[in-house]
Amino acid sequence: MLRYGLVIAAVCTALDQASKWWLMGVLERAGGPIELLPFFNLVMVWNPGVSFGMFQSGNAWAPWILSALALVIVFVLVRWLGKAETRFIAAGLGLVIGGALGNVIDRMVWGKVADFFDVYIDTWHWPAFNIADAAIVIGAAILLLDGLFASRGRDT
Repeated sequence: MLRYGLVIAAVCTALDQASKWWLMGVLERAGGPIELLPFFNLVMVWNPGVSFGMFQSGNAWAPWILSALALVIVFVLVRWLGKAETRFIAAGLGLVIGGALGNVIDRMVWGKVADFFDVYIDTWHWPAFNIADAAIVIGAAILLLDGLFASRGRDT
C-alpha cells in the first residue's frame, strides 16, 4: 500500500504543479479571468494563508512556518500510509500527501499558493482553489468515509 499511496501522491503533486504553471501562462495571456461556465471561472488568486485563505499573515516567516507544519503532517501521513490496509485508505492518504506537497512547493517558490478555480452561484463565490486543495478535500473525504463506514466491518 505504501508504494500505491506514494505513486498517487507523486502524480497529484505533478498534476498540481503542471496545472499551476500552465494556468499562470494562460491567465497572463488572457489578461484576467476566463469564464468557462455560468458557474465556473479561471482566475489568478495568490493565497498567503492556508485552505480558503484562512490564517493569512503579512509575516515573512509565515510561508516557512506553514510549510514546516505541512511537512510534519506529511511525515505523519506517510507513516500512516505505511500501515494502510486497503487501497481506499492508501488513495485517500496519497491525495492528502500530494496536495499538501503541491502547496508546500508554491510556498517555497512564491511565498504563497496559486489558486485558479472560481466556483460561484450568482454573486456568491466559493474561495478560489487549485488541484492540490481539491486533492486534500477528496482525500480527507475518503478517510472520513472509511472511518465512518468501512471500519465497522473490520471490527466484527
